[in-house]
Amino acid sequence: MESKKRIFSGIQPSGDITIGNYIGALRNWIELQDGYDCIYCVVDMHAITVKQDASVLRKRSLDTLALLLACGVDPDRSILYIQSHVPEHAMLNWVLCCKTYIGELQRMTQFKDKSARHEDNINAGLLTYPVLMAADILLYRADLVPVGIDQKQHLELARDLCVRFNNAYGDTFVLPEPYIPKTGARIRSLQEPEKKMSKSDSNPNAYINILDEPDAIMRKIKRAVTDCESVIAYEPETRAGVANLLEIYSVMKNLPMEACVKRFENLGYGELKQAVAEAVIEVLSPIRQRYNELVADRKALLRIAEDGAEKARAIARKTMGKVYHKVGFDSK
Repeated sequence: MESKKRIFSGIQPSGDITIGNYIGALRNWIELQDGYDCIYCVVDMHAITVKQDASVLRKRSLDTLALLLACGVDPDRSILYIQSHVPEHAMLNWVLCCKTYIGELQRMTQFKDKSARHEDNINAGLLTYPVLMAADILLYRADLVPVGIDQKQHLELARDLCVRFNNAYGDTFVLPEPYIPKTGARIRSLQEPEKKMSKSDSNPNAYINILDEPDAIMRKIKRAVTDCESVIAYEPETRAGVANLLEIYSVMKNLPMEACVKRFENLGYGELKQAVAEAVIEVLSPIRQRYNELVADRKALLRIAEDGAEKARAIARKTMGKVYHKVGFDSK
């Protein structure tokens, strides 16, 4: 019997998760559990490249794990854990750092962007965290990695390091391939639809958090920017605001775009916004309810995190044993 391909993906515990994250990533995580060997990680080690309050980071890491569970990640079908609970990530990171060239890291566009945003804290971790990302992936010999446009460079580095290490020491790592979902919308800001929806947006009306209350969702969508036209049509290039609302509705109702456009034929923007808000509330309300139940029992959450870390370490230890032996360390 052919074994399932393995998928690895991680999410930072850096704050609220928007419906953009849910539609672009988390929904796919849930669906992938049916056909793949999935490993999902809350990457708290990546989070400390910017200044963190320790108690807040601990809470957010566990809260993010609870949110993944609430969205549908099943710890009986997937491995779900917190990155810092598996020290092999840091161990492999150091080995790979010694195989990575400074020029490769300095060319990373995200390093340039984050350096500009955090001029008071341009630390070495900010430069080298793509190597830690490569270690995350290669540690589990992942076949596939779901990536967005902003992470493409980092996967390319992981692939380069995989080939470089295997050429030097023999077959050790699996060459990871990008996983491109068959469907998936790029959800945009409700206030500036030419931009991607972002949880770091200074305008809270620009994004919807997964845990927003129904009245907040309704209010934000009713304030969404559209245009001065009166006909509802899907024209992303020229009418991005309306197209964004249609995309959200399409995903939440699991309908093709043609059916969505037909649904709102001869209706106005008020009816469109009302229907979109109701569709979002219908999907997110059970998630919010389940999340609240999960975070109320922190001990149970910690047990889930510990169980996931134990499963992850069973795989990670095997990989690190091979790596340490090949580079000349005592691998006992």
